[in-house]
Amino acid sequence: MAKIANRYFKVDPWAIIEEGFEPSYGRVAESVFALANEYMGVRGYFEEGYSGERQIGCYFNGLYEETEVKHPFVYKGFVHKSRDMCHTVDWLFTRIMLDGELLDIARSKIKDFFRILDLKNGTLVREYIWETQDGKQLKMTFERFLSMITPNLGFQSISILPVNFSGTIDIISGLDFAGDQASERKWVCLKKENREDMVAILGKTKRSGLHVFSSFVLESDNITESRVIEDEKFIGLSVRLKLNENETATLVKKVVNYAEKKPLTPSEAVWKQGVEIAQKYLKTDYDNELQIHTSYWHNVWQNLDITIEGDPENQQGIRYCIYQLHQTYHGSDPTLNIGAKGLTGEAYGGKTYWDTEAYCLQFYLFNNPKAARNLLEYRYNVLPQAIERARELDCEGACYPISSIDGEEGCGAWQHASLQIHVSGSIAYGIWHYDKICGDKDFLYNKGIEMLIQICRFYASRVQQDPHTGKYGFYGVMGVDEFHMMVNNNCFLNYLVKKSMEFTLSVIEEMKVNAPDLLSEAIVKTGLKSNEPETWRRISENMIILQDKNTGLFEQHDGYFRLPHIDIHSIPVTDFPLYNSWSYDRIYRTDMIKQPDVLMMLFLYNQDFPYDVKKVNYEYYEPRCIHESSLSPSIHSILAAEIGKEDEAYEFFRFATRLDLDDYNRNTCEGLHITSIAAAWMNIVYGFGGLRSDGEYLKLSPSIPKHWKSYSFRILYKNSILSVTVTKDNAIFKVQGDSLIDVVIYEKLYQISQSDGEIIVSR
Repeated sequence: MAKIANRYFKVDPWAIIEEGFEPSYGRVAESVFALANEYMGVRGYFEEGYSGERQIGCYFNGLYEETEVKHPFVYKGFVHKSRDMCHTVDWLFTRIMLDGELLDIARSKIKDFFRILDLKNGTLVREYIWETQDGKQLKMTFERFLSMITPNLGFQSISILPVNFSGTIDIISGLDFAGDQASERKWVCLKKENREDMVAILGKTKRSGLHVFSSFVLESDNITESRVIEDEKFIGLSVRLKLNENETATLVKKVVNYAEKKPLTPSEAVWKQGVEIAQKYLKTDYDNELQIHTSYWHNVWQNLDITIEGDPENQQGIRYCIYQLHQTYHGSDPTLNIGAKGLTGEAYGGKTYWDTEAYCLQFYLFNNPKAARNLLEYRYNVLPQAIERARELDCEGACYPISSIDGEEGCGAWQHASLQIHVSGSIAYGIWHYDKICGDKDFLYNKGIEMLIQICRFYASRVQQDPHTGKYGFYGVMGVDEFHMMVNNNCFLNYLVKKSMEFTLSVIEEMKVNAPDLLSEAIVKTGLKSNEPETWRRISENMIILQDKNTGLFEQHDGYFRLPHIDIHSIPVTDFPLYNSWSYDRIYRTDMIKQPDVLMMLFLYNQDFPYDVKKVNYEYYEPRCIHESSLSPSIHSILAAEIGKEDEAYEFFRFATRLDLDDYNRNTCEGLHITSIAAAWMNIVYGFGGLRSDGEYLKLSPSIPKHWKSYSFRILYKNSILSVTVTKDNAIFKVQGDSLIDVVIYEKLYQISQSDGEIIVSR
């Protein structure tokens, strides 16, 4: 791969450490040091104010503002509005002044700057020495965390140690809805109040009509004066703290936020609800909440940790990936999903893509089945919008959007919004995978079947027949690879639909025996006609799957093998990303691909294909892939490990785990690649661990990179924990729990229970 690491942060197994501050890395660091708790998130910006380049970001999962999508010409099916996650209230707002001098890291005299994201405890701490123009020195320490137990709660602690003087210092702490020009245009302040029990403010988005309530209290033994400060979209307190030389003065800010995402909710009702929540939680003790919060993270790591011996860079990388993925989403709320950038930045508008089912779901299937179900519950909750989207495209059934924050299509580019129709099939895949691993028939029979019927109905209305062979396929589509548009018979899509229809038919037959009443309800709900299942059977049995029978190569789409070839290694590194340097049409004119398409099919339905087919397709398509998508390296690494290309597998893996830490794509400043982070987990468990979960039995065929001494991971399966440790010589398996686990290890079937202790298998 041509992309090069841009190493800035210190390597540490349990922390992300910044020693010294380099302004050119400022926005990258803001993304890397982002905190979240699924409900809300905050970028790692300097709360005390910074006149340099920065992006203030305080977000709420699922909260958005509407913008108009303008097209030079308007046609049916085009998207006319986009709903995007936006910065809300800067609840960390702080300004610090000593003798009239304003603290500003961009201009003030700063030394010994140090910042650490403690992965084990879930806290962000920053410290430095500030020397004023008069020579006064203060050691400044900032700590923040978002409660993982009470998602409305956020905490900030500012500790000040005067090194060589005694005196006073002035601090303004507040709530700001006008943090930058973009947020200024999106928010109107409805109410603000300095109450006896809190300072509070209520904002509302101008177009979508969504509300955010924010409140805080300040605590310090050193406050000598306090007064209220207000502006149009700001309320805060200005406090004066007494400082004694070599004694630490601490100011604690406890914040309660409440986001109301229903547009028609009366503002007074939101204010009342916000005040009630704040009154309940603002009484909490900072130290006690911090202890509860860190205990939560210790428990998380007992279950989710992956250890690597002999590779400190990737040990740090994979723990960072797990940390960010868990804090972005852990299944507390079925009305939420996983945005491409999580809660770390506004790129991609906080929207959900097909990545959720293709890349993220596996992590939750084997670690948190409740969260896995809730991700699918989200898709069920927005089924009506998917049905409406199908109608907009002159189809029936449910066409799930390629990009959405609220269930409606939010992608303004028609070629993606109208042509990338594999999202519905990916959701069907997710339902199938969830049923296979978790066996949750309650979900499948009550909600899954309804989605499956509508998904199959959509594809049946979109599919067309080849006029010569009578076989079925999809025409005028874009597959996973976004470098080929308006193609016919994309192999991944056709196979995905074939499998989705087969699964739906099998569920209908299963329900006829096991849940006939629920099947009848689903038939009534969906209006399923008696001839539809037979139509789906005919389509699935006669789906066009382009494969050269002599070589085993799948053709990505009609005519792909006849496209002009380009040596991707001849493209100058300075041309990347190509969208920024090549004319748009030029991208589509060769066999160069953006990300795995055929290989994605071979990964998702891995055990449908023999080894030699996977090998020949990998060797054909990998040299044509430029990995312009951050989702690409992990899939290549997983398949490379399977076919014995150990060095390639490792190099792709390094890219995946440290994509954002080392800013490989030079766009970490926009936010983290959260769904790619999920793929990094798969990279170890499915790649080096050799896990396959799409067949009759769970399969494991562990390998180990030559750079490593050992590694270990755990998966939750059938209510028991299967621990896997891999060394140079052996793979060691252990079960904790009451279940007897059937698992194929190196092609041999084992039945393992807790009473067996460790099962050691030679590699």
